Amino acid sequence: MTTLPRPSTDLSAAEARRIALRAQGFLGAPDRRSGVRGVLRHLGAVQLDTISVLARSHELIPYARLGAVGRAAVEDTYWKSGAEPPRAFEYWSHAACLLPIEEWPHFAFRRRAYRARPHWNHELPDGAYDQVVKQLRAQGPLTATDLGGAKRTSEWWDWSGAKVAVERALMYGEVVCVERRGWKRVYDLAERAIPKSLLHDELDDAECLRRLVRLAGRSLGVGTRADLADYHRLKGEQVDAVIADSGLVPVAVEGWSKPAWADPEALATPPRGRHRTTLLSPFDSLVWERARTERIFGFTHRLEAYVPKPKRVHGYFAMPVLAGGRLVGRVDPAREGRTLVAKQITLDGPQAVPAVAQALIEAAGWVDCTDVRVERVDAPELREPLTAELSRAFA
Repeated sequence: MTTLPRPSTDLSAAEARRIALRAQGFLGAPDRRSGVRGVLRHLGAVQLDTISVLARSHELIPYARLGAVGRAAVEDTYWKSGAEPPRAFEYWSHAACLLPIEEWPHFAFRRRAYRARPHWNHELPDGAYDQVVKQLRAQGPLTATDLGGAKRTSEWWDWSGAKVAVERALMYGEVVCVERRGWKRVYDLAERAIPKSLLHDELDDAECLRRLVRLAGRSLGVGTRADLADYHRLKGEQVDAVIADSGLVPVAVEGWSKPAWADPEALATPPRGRHRTTLLSPFDSLVWERARTERIFGFTHRLEAYVPKPKRVHGYFAMPVLAGGRLVGRVDPAREGRTLVAKQITLDGPQAVPAVAQALIEAAGWVDCTDVRVERVDAPELREPLTAELSRAFA
C-alpha cells in the first residue's frame, strides 16, 4: 500500500473553489493580449465536439473566458497559422481535443501505446494505410473524401478504408489535422505540419506522464488523483507513478474525502478579482467531469443530447450559467434567425435572474442576435422578472 505524504496546506471548500476558478480563467482579469492562444495554453486542452447550437464547443471555451472574441480569430488560432508555426494540434486527450503545439512531444507515450496494440473499432484493409500516406505525400493536404471517401454507407460509424487508415495514421502521429472545412478534417503529413524541433518521440513514458500530470494540476489549480487522471485521460496508476516528481504539492480540502494536490503557484497568491458571468459549454473543462463539478459547486449536470427527448430534464444542450463563482442555473439555447431562443431555463432562485439575463444578453450579442426569446422557465414566477431584464437590454 502506497503511503501518501502529509498535506502541506489545508484549504477550505471556498478557497479550493476560487483556486479552481482562477486556474480555469474565470476569476481575475482575463489575459486579452494573449487571446485565444493564451486560453489554449492556460487550459492545456480544449475539447472538440460536433454539436453546434449556440456555437461549437471549441468556440464557447474562449468566449466564456474572454467575452465576445471574434469567431474567425478562434478558428485561425486553432488551425490556420499561415506562414507562422502552428499553434495547436488535434489529438486524444480528455477526449478529442485541441492541444498546444508545444505539447506534441509529451503525447509520445500515447502514440506509442496506439501503435503497440490492435485496434478494434474498424477493420483496416490491406494496403490502405500505405496508400493514404503516399497520397498525402504526393498531393498535399486532403480530406477523407479526397482520399477516397469518408464513409461506405450513410451510417456515421461505417467508415471507408481510407477514413480508417487516415485516422489510424493520425493516432500514430504520422498524420495531423491542419484545418477544418465544414467541420471535416483536412489531413497532412506530420513531417510537413509540425515544427522539426517538436516532431519527435524521444521522451520516455515517465517524462511524458510527469509533464501531463503537472499540466493538469496547473490547469485545475487543485484536484484529487481522479481529477488529475481525468484531465488527459490517464490511468490512476500512471498518476501514482509520477505524482511525487510532478511538482504538485499535497493538500487537504474541506469536505473532500480523497487526498488532493495543488499547483504551488496557485497556493502562493490568494485568488482575487472579478468573477465572470457566462454560459458554459457542457464540454468546458471547468465542468466536464461530473464528480468534480458536484464536489466543487454542489451542482449536478448531465449532457442530455444523447438522452431520449421525453426523458430530458434540462434540455438537449443545457449550458450551466456561471456567476459570482457559482453555478446558478441552466439555459438550453437555440437560434432562429437573429433571435437567441432560450428553450428552457432553470434558475437557482430569484437571485439568479440578473446573472442569467446578463449571460443571455452577452451571448446574443456574440452570435449576432438582436433579441432573446424565453420559451420555458422552470419556476414560472421568475419568468416575468427575467423577461423584464431582457426587455430593458433590447429596448
